[in-house]
Amino acid sequence: MPSATEILPVAEETRTQRLKAATHAAHERLDKRIMQLNPFANRESYARLLTMQYLFHRDLDALFFNEQLDALLPDLAGRRRLTLIEQDFADLSIAKPQTEDAPSFASGDKIALGEALGWLYVIEGSNLGAAFLLKYAAKLDLDENRGARHLAGAPEGRGLHWRTFTAALDSVDLTDDEERAVIAGADAAFARVYDFAELAFAGR
Repeated sequence: MPSATEILPVAEETRTQRLKAATHAAHERLDKRIMQLNPFANRESYARLLTMQYLFHRDLDALFFNEQLDALLPDLAGRRRLTLIEQDFADLSIAKPQTEDAPSFASGDKIALGEALGWLYVIEGSNLGAAFLLKYAAKLDLDENRGARHLAGAPEGRGLHWRTFTAALDSVDLTDDEERAVIAGADAAFARVYDFAELAFAGR
């Protein structure tokens, strides 16, 4: 007689689970590099972290206003954090970075759905992990009300906020090519943040 484990169907891996596995190396590379840079050593280092965050969030800010993506993902515009980063600069009396480089995504541009979903997966995941960063920020007398606003969790809690996003991400119908593009987009996003970290902390 077969055992209970042999009878039960094996749950199919979700898109989010596949993404996590496929981008593990890129994610680990970025996390290790940021920790090496010690962004919470002092206020000056934290300002460099803010610069990195600003450059990345600015890079894909247009995605949060895209109607196609908004129809697929819950409260997309409400997940945008660029304004909070700008408020953090103002809290600390620091001028936000000036850059002539065009962002990776521009308003009005036609998007490649798979690629865009990969980028959004990375930026939403960063908010989930920001709980740890907020604890480090507290040592610099910064919190979700001053200087570290962009690290604050959602009112409903980080876990539920993330699960709502991933449930929607997992349910989007994609072609095989678009599935591969999601992974490529997420890898590109991790690499982009890495480059911005190097830029923000250059010459330190």
